[in-house]
Amino acid sequence: MPKLKMGGLISELRLAWRFALREMRGGLKGFYIFIGCIALGVAAIGAVHSVASAIKGGLDSQGAILLGGDIRLELNQRQATEPELAFLREYGTVAEGASMRSMARLTDGSNQALVEAKSIDPSYYPLYGLLETQPTRETAELFGQQDGVYGAVAPDILLQRLGVSVGDEILLGRARFQIRSMLIAEPDAASEGFGFAPRLLISNEALVASGLNQPGAMIEFSYKIRLSDPSAAALAALSERATHEFASSGWSVRTRDNASPALRSNVDRFSQFLALVGLTSLVVGGVGVANAVRAYMDSKRPVIATFKSLGASGHLIFLIYITQVVLVSLIAIAIGLGIAAIAPPLLKSALQTFIPVPLETGIYPGALALAFTFGILVTLVFTILPLGRAREIPAASLFRSMGLNMAGRPRRSYFISAAVIALGLAVLAIYLSSDRRLGFIFVASTLLAFIVLRQVAHLIEWIARRAPHSRSTPLRLAVGNIHRPGALTPSVVLSLGLGLTLLVALGLIDANLRNQITSRLPQQAPNFFFVDIQSSEVDRFSRLVSENAPEGALMRVPMLRGRITALNGTQTADLPENVRANWVMRGDRGITYEPDIPENSVLTQGEWWPKDYSGEPLVSFVAEEAREIGLDIGDTITVNVLGREITARVASLREVKWESLGINFVMVFSPNSFAGAPHAWLATLSDDQATPQQEGRILNAVTRTFPTVTTVRVKDALDVVNDLIRQLAAAVRAAASVAIVASVLVLAGALAASNRARVHDAVVLKTIGATRHMLMRAYVLEYALIGAAASIFALLAGAVAAWFVLTQVMAMSFTLFWQVAAATLVFGLVLTVALGLAGTWRILGLKAAPILRGF
Repeated sequence: MPKLKMGGLISELRLAWRFALREMRGGLKGFYIFIGCIALGVAAIGAVHSVASAIKGGLDSQGAILLGGDIRLELNQRQATEPELAFLREYGTVAEGASMRSMARLTDGSNQALVEAKSIDPSYYPLYGLLETQPTRETAELFGQQDGVYGAVAPDILLQRLGVSVGDEILLGRARFQIRSMLIAEPDAASEGFGFAPRLLISNEALVASGLNQPGAMIEFSYKIRLSDPSAAALAALSERATHEFASSGWSVRTRDNASPALRSNVDRFSQFLALVGLTSLVVGGVGVANAVRAYMDSKRPVIATFKSLGASGHLIFLIYITQVVLVSLIAIAIGLGIAAIAPPLLKSALQTFIPVPLETGIYPGALALAFTFGILVTLVFTILPLGRAREIPAASLFRSMGLNMAGRPRRSYFISAAVIALGLAVLAIYLSSDRRLGFIFVASTLLAFIVLRQVAHLIEWIARRAPHSRSTPLRLAVGNIHRPGALTPSVVLSLGLGLTLLVALGLIDANLRNQITSRLPQQAPNFFFVDIQSSEVDRFSRLVSENAPEGALMRVPMLRGRITALNGTQTADLPENVRANWVMRGDRGITYEPDIPENSVLTQGEWWPKDYSGEPLVSFVAEEAREIGLDIGDTITVNVLGREITARVASLREVKWESLGINFVMVFSPNSFAGAPHAWLATLSDDQATPQQEGRILNAVTRTFPTVTTVRVKDALDVVNDLIRQLAAAVRAAASVAIVASVLVLAGALAASNRARVHDAVVLKTIGATRHMLMRAYVLEYALIGAAASIFALLAGAVAAWFVLTQVMAMSFTLFWQVAAATLVFGLVLTVALGLAGTWRILGLKAAPILRGF
């Protein structure tokens, strides 16, 4: 018996396949919106993952070039000892270097600029890759000393800021430099991290001559090695020995396999966000798919009726049209995958401006397979129920009915199938997210948005149904169209609501971030940060600042750099992944010691040490970060400072107002913890009344008198951050526009789905005396009311989403910018009315007689 059933099923599938192909000979009419919705979402998802894979491929294939060696070891505020250097030289060629922030200035002192100074060994740099300069010169010529003047290479942006050209001289610290060439490309730039200032390349010898390498100065020394044996085994052996045999060295180790972990992490996070936005557009497009299928099935009403009259089973009807839907979806997915496949080479040149990594262009099957899977799942989720509903309509009803709106509910099996596929889609979205929590929030939010928007649509229909009788005929028609069977309301509210909600949320987040950086932070933040003030000069420095800014408030603290190496005696390498991934545990942190509780800090737990405390080292930790890594009062933390391991007990936890941009540290130690350790000082100057001219005089005076002190003007730093946010916001808005385009397609699909009913209504109304002008006013009012309702919901939902992200995730304040609200409302109204009229304009011009004869 099972064999007969299987044979019957195969015969039915073959028959469904033949009928499906025969019906599709007439072309894809009725499926264009369907194809657009699926292709758009698949292209977005595939393109994001393909570009991310291209970037990661570049990181992997060019790891040694981007890192500057097969392995790189870094030390803060101290150089490697001879035993450490001897150990490193056992494995190959060692290129020493250093980097720090400092002030480059003109020889006459009339102008200065913050720079990221990087010193290299001209004999070895670069170990891998090419240093591109204009004009091209040998490294010895670029950086060598001539008549007491050292060579330097700088990018065009620094030359413009200082108003100099190649061949001119500048000062850095106490040394004089000649700009020998313009910096075009630095092979290991990606491994250096984000910089707030332009690069200035000099030699190690020049760095010593500049006097910037002072005790306690904020310098990072790097040791890049080109292995004699470049095998993976040799690389692993060196990394293992450096980490364990020299654990007390306190150096951080990176290999060519992980050349730029920060960049890789940022690419993962940003691509995940963009992929979720792409998935949002695909899900929004799913509504358009459902509308398109409903409209297509409505147009096939006579065909379905004929099939059923000739004895075709409901199951065969379902198989015929699900086959057609799958075939069309494959066409749409192919289009989307084609766009996604060419995204890396198309975007390569644009991305090179922002990401200093060569993209590994090519076809990425994994990214395309993922987009294909999402496309198929979304297609099935949104088409099973409309097809199942068509199956259940009897032939007589199909011949009499205007369409499929009178259909009952599909069978339970179709609901179960749609639910299982939707669950699979949700699980896949969560599983593939690098941040599972974010993936879960996205899935839950999408489901909640669908439920809420569906209820909003029902509420609008309920209000329209109970609205008082209007004397205006167009208004009565508009209100009636909102709640009648087969109304546009659910589709428009769902699609437009989701798209506009995303747009409002992103717009408000962007506006709040910009406001925080351009308005609020400058009011709270100090005017200047001063770094690398030597202990022997700190009093003289304070007097100079007080003389030039008598109304200003100068705050100064000692500052060192340290890296957490153990928590409660457990080495960081042995800690759980979620603890090691916390930003506090990655790399070196600024630390200080204080006899008193710092400003902008509030003690939340524990006690502060007495001013004359002399017991075991104690530390006060920021409460939020302590919770995230599992620290509590009484626990111990070990930090490596200047190659020395110091274990301190957590005495207190405190909350820090980071938004003040004042001097704050994650870790504040008791003063006895670093007795005798060489260190520099960090200072801030706050003066609300200072004019730009006064700030310029202060900057000039400090730079002239203390050439080794790095002065950071906070406004300039905020401008850099604002530019970065502007670039990120542009990318996010471009991604969000995909969701808006999907909403437009859904709206167009909803109009197409209701086209037959609207033709009938328009003809009947014209027959009983309605004019074209009256019908147009009715349609405008209908679309305006629905668009306004969707826009108001999007405004409220988007504002709540933006509030949550800003206050709960970013710990910032929230302001509702009414410009964004007004723009959203206007955009929603214009979009709905414009598309609505575009879809119904042809209907208004139809003659009544031919249409009535057709019915």
